[in-house]
Amino acid sequence: MDIVIKRATTADYAAIVSIGRIAVEEAHRDSSPAADLNDYMTKNYNDIAIQAELNNPENIYHLLYYKTRPIGFSKIILNVEHPNIQLKNITKLDRIYIQKEFFGLKLGYELLKFNVAFTKEHHQSGMWLFTWIGNQRAIDFYIKTGFEIIGTHNFQVSKTHSNPNHHMLLWY
Repeated sequence: MDIVIKRATTADYAAIVSIGRIAVEEAHRDSSPAADLNDYMTKNYNDIAIQAELNNPENIYHLLYYKTRPIGFSKIILNVEHPNIQLKNITKLDRIYIQKEFFGLKLGYELLKFNVAFTKEHHQSGMWLFTWIGNQRAIDFYIKTGFEIIGTHNFQVSKTHSNPNHHMLLWY
């Protein structure tokens, strides 16, 4: 398989914005009214917002390239506590997106596996995440890779709309 995963730098902001706007819309178009989702993406997937995230040393972004084309990314944050998890040294998988046209190639699995290895090298004891309850494809993917559901909460998409999310945990 012709894939490369590399740590993103501030120079990669445009690729992350582009991939994020496409992949978030593909994954969440049925999760909320179009105007609310558009407002969320406009606020969170723009040049300034992503540049700020890339400049924050706590955020670790990786880009996934397939045949030299950037088609996915992940964002992790090391040592983020969760109220339902007693472990210390645990990573939050804040974002992982692959463009839909590349589903079925196991590229999401490769990116997740890369992040797990990366976090183990940084002495983390597990990884947790939030995922929209209506995204059954993502839930099935995470369960298949060893995550378990440990709780739920409502994720605020806009001032007037929130989506129920699972809290999921992978122990190492």
